[in-house]
Amino acid sequence: MGETLGLIAVGLAAGVVSTVVSLASIVSYPALLAFGIPPLSANVTNTVALMFTGLGAAAGSRPELAGQGRLVLRLGWVTALGGAAGAALLLATPAETFEAIAPFLIAGASVLLLLRRWRPGHVRLGGENGRALRVALFAVAVYLGYFGAAGGILMLAVLGAALDQVPARVNAVKNIVSALANGVAAIGFALFGPVRWTAVAPLALGFLIGGWLGPAIARRLPGQALRIVAALCGLGVAAKLAFDAFTV
Repeated sequence: MGETLGLIAVGLAAGVVSTVVSLASIVSYPALLAFGIPPLSANVTNTVALMFTGLGAAAGSRPELAGQGRLVLRLGWVTALGGAAGAALLLATPAETFEAIAPFLIAGASVLLLLRRWRPGHVRLGGENGRALRVALFAVAVYLGYFGAAGGILMLAVLGAALDQVPARVNAVKNIVSALANGVAAIGFALFGPVRWTAVAPLALGFLIGGWLGPAIARRLPGQALRIVAALCGLGVAAKLAFDAFTV
């Protein structure tokens, strides 16, 4: 019972963190390790449970998602394919390469978030219909399906560069398209990976509640605060991952 309640609490905290500053796995993955689950099993278990953050975020972000259904569909199939490719890579190859690259990807995306302000009419990557946006989203989704730590920061940086929208609406789109990448990866892990199913249910319940609560918090962050908070958290995570990857 204590472990179950602990996993629910972890999931709730991680779900809120995921939808607000895109760092769910930084909370939930170490917690699964602390509960004695081996690293690969913890990674795939976390991804399967993360599907429920997307469900909660979709329910909690309805005001920000209004009128964005077609956009989410256009971008979602790209991230779903990327998530499937990332999951296949994880099941077929060791994670050391991505673990070494991840700190630099996350740090770069965080710096971009810090330097770039969301300004009306100022978009890059060809805008929401650009081919460059789809290529970038696919690459980030591969990362989400393979390793995933702070992948939402990368997704937020890409979408923030291309969408002419306020941060809260960009964040809502990020939550859904990231969930599609996680969801497809989770299906692959459920079929072929060492998922710890006894941990999935309580963690997923926490993710569902936290994902639903998170958008209300993000909605209340003033102006550019969402961008700045996410970027600063991302830099901290990049430093921690670099330390873990390059120290013996």
